[in-house]
Amino acid sequence: MPQEPMPRFARFAWGLCAYDVAVIVWGTFVRATGSGAGCGRHWPTCNGDIVPRAPRVETLIEVSHRLSSGTAFVLTAALLAWALRAYPRRHRVRRGAAVAMALMAAEALIGAGLVLFELVAHDASMTRALSTSVHLVSTFFLLASMALTAWWASGGPAPELRGQRAVGAALAVPLLAMLVVGASGAVTALGDTLFPSASLAAGLAQDFAPRAHLFVRLRAIHPVLAVATAAAIVVATSVVRTLRPSPAVEITSRAAGGLAVAQVCAGLLDLALRAPVWMQLAHLVLADCVWIALVLTAATSLHSPVP
Repeated sequence: MPQEPMPRFARFAWGLCAYDVAVIVWGTFVRATGSGAGCGRHWPTCNGDIVPRAPRVETLIEVSHRLSSGTAFVLTAALLAWALRAYPRRHRVRRGAAVAMALMAAEALIGAGLVLFELVAHDASMTRALSTSVHLVSTFFLLASMALTAWWASGGPAPELRGQRAVGAALAVPLLAMLVVGASGAVTALGDTLFPSASLAAGLAQDFAPRAHLFVRLRAIHPVLAVATAAAIVVATSVVRTLRPSPAVEITSRAAGGLAVAQVCAGLLDLALRAPVWMQLAHLVLADCVWIALVLTAATSLHSPVP
């Protein structure tokens, strides 16, 4: 028998999911403004102090990000404690909250590693590119676990995998593509920060220069991947609506498709404007929303009745 939804817990989970998006966006602001080294090679202290003395602007930005991330960690721990108390053993909400807590801990370790190994500020190494990509993928999984926990707490039933091969195959492609394009986008954004261009023409010339840095070359490759991914999302969500017609699938799938198109438009605008900080933040918010909508499309379609 499905358990009655718990509105208070669900509201808290949805709110925490939105807060996590805000923390992720603020982390991008830290990177885009070159403030990642604001606390030096120190973690969890800042320049060796718990409370930094005479902080610079970069230090204040970095400290505020650490405080917001720490708050997210505490709130996720509270979510897990609440789920353990409110739901029976092996309940999907419990499992979702536990996975979210584990991924939040992983995020903290990745963030600490970036600081301790000085993979911040003006570092343009391949190690930073890899760690940035891993950070993005981990973030996507965190948002997925948080969104699913909130969805299940809102009364969403458990997925039914029998007879879902066609739906699973249709959604697997855009989900995997989102991870790839998200990772490439994170490195591309890093390239925009480290290798800015004076104009769009200069940026294109820089992208295709024979000796261009990998971060710069990705600026030409990433838009192609993004357009292909958006097309895959639009096609896959249309297929899912046909295979599993229901109001929930209709809403989530259309949201995913519409947001994917908006994301491509935002990316082209970001390219035309030479990646200003505010546009990078808007671009990331849309990417996170596309991912969450796609995950919820999977959640709604995988429990819909098989015709």
